[in-house]
Amino acid sequence: MSDITITKGQAGVRPATHRIGRLTRAHLRNGLLFISPWIFGFLAFQVYPIIASLYYSFTNYTVLKPPVFIGTLNYVDLFKDPLVRIALGNTLYLTLVGVPFSTVIAIGLALLLNVKVRGQALFRTVFYLPTVVPVVATSALFLWILNPQFGLINEFLALFGIVGPGWLATPLWAKPALILLQIWGVGGSMVIYLASLQDVPAELHEAAQIDGAGAIRRTFTITLPLITPVIFFNVVVGLIGYFQYFTQAYIMTQGGPANSTLVYALYLYNNAFEYFHMGYASALAWVLFIIILAATMLLFRTAGRWVFYAGQ
Repeated sequence: MSDITITKGQAGVRPATHRIGRLTRAHLRNGLLFISPWIFGFLAFQVYPIIASLYYSFTNYTVLKPPVFIGTLNYVDLFKDPLVRIALGNTLYLTLVGVPFSTVIAIGLALLLNVKVRGQALFRTVFYLPTVVPVVATSALFLWILNPQFGLINEFLALFGIVGPGWLATPLWAKPALILLQIWGVGGSMVIYLASLQDVPAELHEAAQIDGAGAIRRTFTITLPLITPVIFFNVVVGLIGYFQYFTQAYIMTQGGPANSTLVYALYLYNNAFEYFHMGYASALAWVLFIIILAATMLLFRTAGRWVFYAGQ
């Protein structure tokens, strides 16, 4: 009797399971159908270009003629190219100087704008506005502001009897001028830091204040350690962004003067779309990818020493 019961139970379950299976397949089919435009776009405009660039990096490809396979010759030439070393050095300079400065200034602004003062919302809006201005417009504006003859900054310095530098017209000041432009637009990072400050428990500050800790000590022992995950995120994003620095240098300096602002991405662009050395440019792109990947992995390796997560 028990065998008959089990058989009947199984016989009764099979059709339901079959219906559930058909329903799941129908949902999967409909879901794939609805996202098929995105899948097609992802394969056509993301996956295919990546695979194609890897192939072209091993070829002599000038766009106008079919690619000719040359093995690793592009990579060998890349390491012998003096302009690659110059471009990589300029990019490393911008990254190693720009990321720390941008991080410190963004955190400082967030801490100031987190203080309850009259007109707080207005101040937050003013400091965020540069972020929403298009990069091209910002670059054109700074060409005027940093003009060594009649720019606003040098005119302001002249009021105190200080002769302003040549900024973008001199190799010594060209890269600091580009970093100054990046710092002017730290509003996006500032807003992220400002949001993270809202999650810092107020009772910790109150307890530390009762124990006699001042504002500066509370900032370094409570606030900053608790927002280190956000600092880590912004540093990684900033690192990747500086390694891909292109638009401002392309619009404002074209790599000059004397190649002092010839950043890696600009040199890559020149090879691809001005000299039509598409195979060589593809090799440059893959080397840049490896450098960014290595730098990001290095940051993740060091994160365990200074990034603190809640509950750990």
